[in-house]
Amino acid sequence: MSKEEVFARVRAALRGKKSSTPAPETYTRNGSLGAEERLRLLEERLHEYDARVFRCSEGDLSKQIAKVLVSNGKSRMVHPSGLPAQWLDAQISWTSDSEDTTEQLSFAQIEAFDGVLTGATVAVAESGSIVLQHGPKEGRRALTLLPDYHLCLIFGNQVVETLPECFDRLRPSATRPTTFISGPSATADIEMTRIKGVHGPRYLDVIIVG
Repeated sequence: MSKEEVFARVRAALRGKKSSTPAPETYTRNGSLGAEERLRLLEERLHEYDARVFRCSEGDLSKQIAKVLVSNGKSRMVHPSGLPAQWLDAQISWTSDSEDTTEQLSFAQIEAFDGVLTGATVAVAESGSIVLQHGPKEGRRALTLLPDYHLCLIFGNQVVETLPECFDRLRPSATRPTTFISGPSATADIEMTRIKGVHGPRYLDVIIVG
């Protein structure tokens, strides 16, 4: 669509008239990729956003988590209380953040850890986005915003191809707080200098399981 067509539609909308070139009413809702192609596309997109991506089977998950953390110099990690205990390898010092608001870690305590380990609700291959709805395996928002490092686990059956498919998945839990992340936190100032870590972790690692 040309710039002139876009402006024509805006002017027509402001005048309360229909544009002579109406926007199409249909768009792609369902992806066409196979399961493995979806995972490869997600991995590709995450790499483009400066995230590191690892693949493993569910049986090797705890070993892979420990391997990623040890190789990255991370030894003190925080995690939401709903994470399965079998994921937490003994090589790492783990601390759980309680779901009970009276027993939760303070912001200063969360910031003092090397990083956070969480699960996810869904991931979108097309956009390379990870969606957190802050359930038992994802924790409250502060848990994934304050640490400088985030290791996120995504299972193959949680990966969809398109955003409409993602919103369909989220419909039953639409009232929950929802955060979309696409790679490590980054922004740019007026001189286009890229700055990492302004709105969340500077470093994101993702383990795709399956």
